[in-house]
Amino acid sequence: MAEPEQPSTARMIDFWLGGTHHYPVDVAAARAFEGAYGPCAAIFQDLRAFLGRAVAAMAGAGVDGFLVFGAGLPTRGNVHEVATSATVLYTDVDPVTVRLGQQILAGSDRAGYGYGDATDIGTVDPAQLHRFVPGWGRRPVGVVFLGLAAFLDDDTLARTLDELYEAAAPGTFLAVDFDSEELAAYPEALAMMGPQFRMRAPAAFAPLLGRWAPTADGIVPVSRWRPVGEPAAVPDAFHGGLATKPAG
Repeated sequence: MAEPEQPSTARMIDFWLGGTHHYPVDVAAARAFEGAYGPCAAIFQDLRAFLGRAVAAMAGAGVDGFLVFGAGLPTRGNVHEVATSATVLYTDVDPVTVRLGQQILAGSDRAGYGYGDATDIGTVDPAQLHRFVPGWGRRPVGVVFLGLAAFLDDDTLARTLDELYEAAAPGTFLAVDFDSEELAAYPEALAMMGPQFRMRAPAAFAPLLGRWAPTADGIVPVSRWRPVGEPAAVPDAFHGGLATKPAG
């Protein structure tokens, strides 16, 4: 694949996670952001660790099929590397990310990658959905919705989560995160995120879930969601948790 001219958030995160699937343009963008904000590797490693704990919790509850929106690159402890007995469909709206993800997963019989817009479940290829998330809509699965809420206004986010709630079977889990107002203290970095980027106060997070019911853990800074040992000493940039569509 030809080297891209524009940086990608997915590949910038791969750089911060210590991966190998990024280009000089992504490294330059990541370092420019850090120049305005500060080091980011520990924050995104903490967020990836949260993903791992959330996926492990869902798998421990019997989930063996996952649908991932805004997936980025399927490496560095992503879903299929945590839930090693599950099948996973990764989706993204960026065609370059989708193609790279497909290359990474070539030959896998447990994980696939395709186009999918979280705000329109109908954009997900039905054949891929049937193959990698068997029983979608009829049996409980895990829906991963990380890194997306910050780029959706309240109305769009509420509609999207409600449509996913309607489509999912009872017992389904939703892993979700929100960006706190922490970035407001760094106006240059905030400007780099673009006009669509939305920070929210922690009190607003749970109400945005609509009918999805947060687990008893609540929506908390991701470092403090079921930590293993002492929580990571990182800024509270992301809050997250699990929610469910109650069974019965």
